[in-house]
Amino acid sequence: MKERSLIISILFVFCSGLAAGKDFNVKDFGAKGNGKTMDSPAIQKAIDRCAKSGGGRVIVPQGTYLCATIVLKDKVTLSVQKDALLLGTTDINAYKNLDPFTEGLGIEVGSAFIVAIDAKNVGLEGEGIIDGQGSALKAKHIETDTRPEGQRWGLRPFLLRIVRCDGVKVKDITLKYAGAWTSHYFQSRNIEIDNVKIQSVGIAHNDGINIDGCQEVSISNCDIVSGDDALCFKSTSAKMPCRNIVVDNMRLKSNQAGIKMGTESMAGFENIKITNCHIYDTKNGGIKLFTVDGAKLRDIIIEDITMDNVRTPMMFRLGARLNVFRKNEDVQQPIGLFERVLVKNVKAVADDDSQLDPPTGILITGIPGHYITDLTLENIEITLLGTGTEEHAKRVVQEAISEYPEVKTFGPYIPAYGLWARHVKNLVLKNVIFHLKNADSRPEFIFDDAAKVEIYR
Repeated sequence: MKERSLIISILFVFCSGLAAGKDFNVKDFGAKGNGKTMDSPAIQKAIDRCAKSGGGRVIVPQGTYLCATIVLKDKVTLSVQKDALLLGTTDINAYKNLDPFTEGLGIEVGSAFIVAIDAKNVGLEGEGIIDGQGSALKAKHIETDTRPEGQRWGLRPFLLRIVRCDGVKVKDITLKYAGAWTSHYFQSRNIEIDNVKIQSVGIAHNDGINIDGCQEVSISNCDIVSGDDALCFKSTSAKMPCRNIVVDNMRLKSNQAGIKMGTESMAGFENIKITNCHIYDTKNGGIKLFTVDGAKLRDIIIEDITMDNVRTPMMFRLGARLNVFRKNEDVQQPIGLFERVLVKNVKAVADDDSQLDPPTGILITGIPGHYITDLTLENIEITLLGTGTEEHAKRVVQEAISEYPEVKTFGPYIPAYGLWARHVKNLVLKNVIFHLKNADSRPEFIFDDAAKVEIYR
């Protein structure tokens, strides 16, 4: 096999005004920081004055600041100092939705605690905490909204939303307990996310970092514990692909997936490199790469990954759900592409208690006539429970061509214990090894409608 390489050239053009200019202390604008007074109007006044003066920092000093929606403006960095807490109100009606859209399950979402819309050179920094009080917010919400949870959750606010911005820096901050997604970056460019700690659990849909149609992005040194996907790449619009993204040195724990790409996938995922990550205690997958709404997913490298106690370490899916998430802006896309993906240097220990029973290490599936192409898995070592029977090995897995992309869609179990691949071309497996804790009567590999599979041991 010829060695493939991916060269990602990223130019970050952060305006020098991002951290320049004057400091504006929110207490000079009437903020109390006593945890009782609604301080977001005073903080917003400080932000507006800072922007009007040409930019600078808005300082949030020690204290607890009860808030609703805060809107960041051009050349403004919100600096939440050590021992400062921005605390989201539990009044769901106090939050604004400045950019509504429909997410992958069909729910309209988009309200937010901290938000920037069409801004340039904005920042969020400091050793303080932003806490959305997600569980308390939900408890108060359902006192008056008696609809099923699947219908009402979309009213709850994201903790941080960055929408169509250019020049974004989020550094050193702690984000906790969102009402919905913890952070969402949409159609934005020149983004740096560094040393961010996320602890957002307690209610459904608590994604950690969502990168949605963004370009020239660096994410590094973050520690994420999330109720939903920890690090997730999306494209809820066909207008702008995720492109030129580097990720390094992450700790990822999730009640869903550690690294996921493509739950919403209208525009492409291109030139993305993810390295040096530890994924642990995930309940619905370690690495999951999907394109199901028309996206071209290609030129992806994921390498130097360790996983501990993860359910279903890897899944790769090309499907044809073909949803439209911004119905006033987009039209349905044709079936996408999944090509030129390299995953290497991965060591994983799978959870014995998996969403597949018995567990399987790697799932790969396109659909008839549309193949996952040029996928290389190199230096992969996965430890699995085993316990599969000869009867398990006879199962025929459904195509599920247009369904939501998930491991359980292809369950309750898979007829191979190691790797099951269907509708693939040019699949290369180099030093892919599976260790079993118990005997398993299923085959190690199954290839169905596979053209040119190369195996090197």
